[in-house]
Amino acid sequence: MIILHHGSYTGIDSIDLSKSKPGKDFGKGFYLNPDYDQALLWAESRVRTLQDSKPTVTSYEFDIDRAQQAGIKVKVFNDYTAEWAEFVVGNRRNTSDIPYHTFDIVIGPIADDNVGRQIQLYMQGYWSIEQLIDRIKYTSKMSMQYFFGSVEALTYLTKIS
Repeated sequence: MIILHHGSYTGIDSIDLSKSKPGKDFGKGFYLNPDYDQALLWAESRVRTLQDSKPTVTSYEFDIDRAQQAGIKVKVFNDYTAEWAEFVVGNRRNTSDIPYHTFDIVIGPIADDNVGRQIQLYMQGYWSIEQLIDRIKYTSKMSMQYFFGSVEALTYLTKIS
């Protein structure tokens, strides 16, 4: 069992995947972070652009073993790899509502602003995939994110606050 956090400008009463936007690291879905402080920082950055809102972190319990035993399709990237980079690029380029992949849950490194700039250089053809991974590994602190992309996957999250 792991505790995951979602930072936003408002509390989450129920998760609505239709409010998700395409073109994100792992696609259109609900994103959480195991690091409360990082979720809070995300929420704080979000409220800077919105009036009458306050940073809010909603926390959930998640049991990956139970989800996998039930047949939920989970993809895990444990590190920055070429496979991870190609997956992120494919998802970021996909701005449609048709998913780039068939996983219900994806776990892997966050492509934060620093990593995102480096991915852009790769997408524009300035770097090879090997150069991209090498740069990311030496210039970025890896943080993980959890993506939930199906209603079925969301049933394995239990709201705790």
